[in-house]
Amino acid sequence: MVLMIYDVTKIFPKEESYGLTNQLRRAAVSITSNIAEGFTRMSYREKSNFYSMSNSSLTEVQNQLIISKDIAYLSEEKFEEIYNQTIIVHKLLNALIKKSKIIHNS
Repeated sequence: MVLMIYDVTKIFPKEESYGLTNQLRRAAVSITSNIAEGFTRMSYREKSNFYSMSNSSLTEVQNQLIISKDIAYLSEEKFEEIYNQTIIVHKLLNALIKKSKIIHNS
């Protein structure tokens, strides 16, 4: 998903370099960064906190994708492709949170 966002934001107008382009990229990278950091934590509480931050960043990405579509930076087709990927990431994150809890409680 991060690579998809980097690729699609290449076509955004230059005036968005420090606006929507930067925000979308940073939020997308934040998702994977928080997952990585959470993975290294020992307690469920810490893991869950980082995974929750990933979910928040994912919601930011979804919102920014909608805005990008609404202002015609993204085609409907490209929007659907990336947005569907965000739904998959959301499901994976929720599964990761649940699995971490199960492992912690074992």
